[in-house]
Amino acid sequence: MADDLAFIHTVWTEAINHDPAITFIQTGNQIPGRPTLGAWISYGLGTLNRNLPEFIVLNCAPRGQALYSRLWGSGFLPTKFQGIKFRSVGDPVLYLSNPQGINSNTRRRFLDDLSKLNQLKLDEFGDPEIATRIEQYEMAFRMQASVPELTALSSEPESVLDLYGTRGTDGSFAANCLLARRLAERDVRFIQLFHMGWDHHSKLSEKLPTQAATVDQATAGLIRDLKQRGLLDRTIVMWGGEFGRLPISQGKDGRDHNRHANSLWLAGGGFKCGYAHGSTDDFGYKAVSDVVTV
Repeated sequence: MADDLAFIHTVWTEAINHDPAITFIQTGNQIPGRPTLGAWISYGLGTLNRNLPEFIVLNCAPRGQALYSRLWGSGFLPTKFQGIKFRSVGDPVLYLSNPQGINSNTRRRFLDDLSKLNQLKLDEFGDPEIATRIEQYEMAFRMQASVPELTALSSEPESVLDLYGTRGTDGSFAANCLLARRLAERDVRFIQLFHMGWDHHSKLSEKLPTQAATVDQATAGLIRDLKQRGLLDRTIVMWGGEFGRLPISQGKDGRDHNRHANSLWLAGGGFKCGYAHGSTDDFGYKAVSDVVTV
């Protein structure tokens, strides 16, 4: 896929440990509390699909470093702009189905009355979080219809499932890549996929190939699929992490963190294909030309 990618080989960051570094790449600051990139894009550009959130987070089955909701949070922006995390196991969103004895019409009347009560409080206090609550109840109602259709990966032809290397919604990175394409088709503004378990301080030769194998086919499949559907030119795909790894061994078979040089790649959205930006020193330790900050 190299001819479809633009590589940046000279990314550097201020942080050396995971928590501040991943907060920094998501928000531009090591200290929690600022809006994430997805929240800013939602705030600035708005929504193109009223039936789905404009910022959706897809996380593979949990393992490795902890992920906190602030990594897709809205910071000081109203919470309507925060990312909505889909679960990797079971129903992607809790409470999509109405409880026993409640049908759609009953739910609609309930929400109408609740909205009136919330509106009274909004008129009295002017708190934007009350407006967010009203809007999110309405979004949740619409998602009861839109999400089951969205996540029905079994409706995809066999050739597409083979392209990604998935059989359906199983919380895998491959399934999430296919789901990301379906979200892009439905004009969701910002889709973020997390894949953990890359912190190889030991057993690098054993663990790194295993990790790479879990993302390789699906990543290539996503780009090919977007391209063949005419979506890649208006979609930016960015793939990377919070920092790099040292070029020297840690212990017998590992690599420690390196904040001075990291690579990421981009595809689509007008980025120059088959291009490599910047260079490091001879050892791959530090970015030295055309340096790019997180």
